[in-house]
Amino acid sequence: MTNGRVNPNQTLEKQCITGLGAVYYNQIEPALVEAAVARGEGNLGIGGAFLVSTGQFTGRSPKDKHVVRSAVTEDTIWWDNNAAMTPEAFGVLRADMMAHMQGRDYFVQDLYAGADPAHRLDVRVVTELAWHGLFIRHLLRRPDRAELDAFVPEWTVINCPSFKAHPARHGCRSETVIAMNFDLREILIANTAYAGENKKSVFTLLNYLLPEKGVMPMHCSANHAVDDPDDAAVFFGLSGTGKTTLSADPARILIGDDEHGWSDTGTFNFEGGCYAKTINLSAEAEPEIYATTHKFGTVVENMVFDAETLVLDFEDSSLTENMRCAYPLEYISNASATGMGGAPKNIILLTCDAYGVLPPIARLTPAQAMYHFLSGFTSKTPGTERGVVEPTPTFSTCFGAPFMPRRPEVYGKLLQAQIAKTGATCWLVNTGWTGGAFGTGSRMPIRATRALLTAALDGSLIQGEFRLDARFGFEVPVSVAGVADVLLDPRRTWTDADAYDAQAQKLAGMFADNFGKYLPFVDADVKAAAIKP
Repeated sequence: MTNGRVNPNQTLEKQCITGLGAVYYNQIEPALVEAAVARGEGNLGIGGAFLVSTGQFTGRSPKDKHVVRSAVTEDTIWWDNNAAMTPEAFGVLRADMMAHMQGRDYFVQDLYAGADPAHRLDVRVVTELAWHGLFIRHLLRRPDRAELDAFVPEWTVINCPSFKAHPARHGCRSETVIAMNFDLREILIANTAYAGENKKSVFTLLNYLLPEKGVMPMHCSANHAVDDPDDAAVFFGLSGTGKTTLSADPARILIGDDEHGWSDTGTFNFEGGCYAKTINLSAEAEPEIYATTHKFGTVVENMVFDAETLVLDFEDSSLTENMRCAYPLEYISNASATGMGGAPKNIILLTCDAYGVLPPIARLTPAQAMYHFLSGFTSKTPGTERGVVEPTPTFSTCFGAPFMPRRPEVYGKLLQAQIAKTGATCWLVNTGWTGGAFGTGSRMPIRATRALLTAALDGSLIQGEFRLDARFGFEVPVSVAGVADVLLDPRRTWTDADAYDAQAQKLAGMFADNFGKYLPFVDADVKAAAIKP
């Protein structure tokens, strides 16, 4: 049984997906919320938000992501970072999943990935859970209803949490699998209800396709000046580094909070919504994001709430540190209506330094920006991946290694070329620890970070005095209005300066050891900018 609006020439049956129960095409938010509540998938919360727990999986499962190895992908996929699956194993997996889906109801959303019509991808997402349909409807971009009549999916994502893969039979690592097939243009997701797998699979896909068009795909948030869309800024960073929080600046227009492209005509959002962490979220510090947790249709994921009053507990992390809310961009008052802006004038590389060594902000040369982009130093924070229970220092190239299907140098050279064209100013911003490492020091004050970014983006910071950091080679401001001078010199924030020196030397050695694998692929200026042990 078919329900909803769909191109009659592009039904699931036309894609050889047959034998299902009821299929609900392109339902809007109220219908999806009604279905999710009726099916017992979660609770209707205050203001009409939908409260859901994802069960065993409260974060991504990057080790369970596979790419089908074929003539199409053999020479273009970064196989050291992406587990291979044979076409035969994918075929068995797909057939078994289709058999499992027989007679069950499914929800289909036909959506755009990318705000720029010149570079967007038309994606169909088929979900077993109604609330997954609601989630991806927020996170991708919604066509006008009339456009659905002619919508032709270029790729299809099929998400079936109730299906368990068989590693020996399906050529995967565990019962959980995310399998991408570039020949068939399909992505299969099984045995995880964590909604983030839906959006990250599409991001990984765009990370593969866009470089072929000369477009730089970026794991970043972005905003622009209120009266000048060409005054754009991008914020690179892994989950937990502050992309969402810092880009949601009420004094600027939000382009998007997580995934963007940079083409010759400017910056564009891949998404139509935001997926914000809610741990310790407060109405005082982040009023707009906080308010979304009480708006109709917002998906509130893995948050503890009072069973009687439905009041959310923003401090209880007993389910996961990775509690989140997903909402459409229009729920943020200063969000861009177009999802597009000019080429970035400022590039911010966000890092969460658990060692307490790096300054809150530093200016980078283009070669240093390339170095830090390829290094991707940060600390994984609890809950963003399974098994991470405390901040763990890591190097995630391009600030998004789990989503990089091509070799890092492909993205690094695209970024280098774009900086060369535009002359963007590059900054390294530490939102991690100060006054000591994790367990001894404290998190960088958010007010200080905001003040430093405001000065960077309005151009006043670059006019001030800088000191050269002898160990790391970048320039650090000496004084910034509204920020204690001592905070700008991390060594002074430690009670034991010798302990800081030892920690800084250790971190420098880690940088050097990590970057060794990229030295054969980078130019002389980037090699010269490398941190020495």
